[in-house]
Amino acid sequence: MMSRMKRMLFWTGADSWRAEVSEVEWSDTALTATGTQIGVAPLSYRLDYSLSVGEGFVTDRLEVTARGENWSRQLNLARLPDGTWTIGAEHQGTVDLPDPGGDPAAVTGALDCDLGRSPLTNVMPLRRHDLHKKPGAVDFLMAWVSVPDLSVHPSRQRYEHLRAPADGAGLVRYIGAHRAFEGELEVDEHGFVLTYPELGRRVPPPQPR
Repeated sequence: MMSRMKRMLFWTGADSWRAEVSEVEWSDTALTATGTQIGVAPLSYRLDYSLSVGEGFVTDRLEVTARGENWSRQLNLARLPDGTWTIGAEHQGTVDLPDPGGDPAAVTGALDCDLGRSPLTNVMPLRRHDLHKKPGAVDFLMAWVSVPDLSVHPSRQRYEHLRAPADGAGLVRYIGAHRAFEGELEVDEHGFVLTYPELGRRVPPPQPR
């Protein structure tokens, strides 16, 4: 029988005030998560998401709602078995942000979604190739979701294994061409981010009083 694990993960922002909590359940080959992110840049927002990742840690669907004062928007991003994607988006209210959604053809062939400002979705490419545990370097095309506007863009990214988990923390180099960023991600033994330079860090769950 395939074992499953369930954990609630908490991150705090490093580049601006931001907090995220995600309830994640995963097996050796798949993952589901629901979470909430709250931030203040480029404007105050609340974001709620539901993520379904199928066999081989390949994204099935990401559903996201973002809202702020007098505005809201929704995104439904889904990957089909033939490697194409569908993108459904809606928005209400007037706010100085790009429109949600995008061109599905631009992300054809991508296996992963990548939710902006969230350390959660880095786990899928790491788990698929065990890059958090063993040597290797892999290039990816991601369906990257900008937050909080929820526009979808193709993103070329590279992950390189640097160090297997020691004392609970491994090291992976991340190179993101779409925003010209390179940094070393500290990850736990399951591939979930502990620290992401200039983005965020994991914090322990609150303890009962």
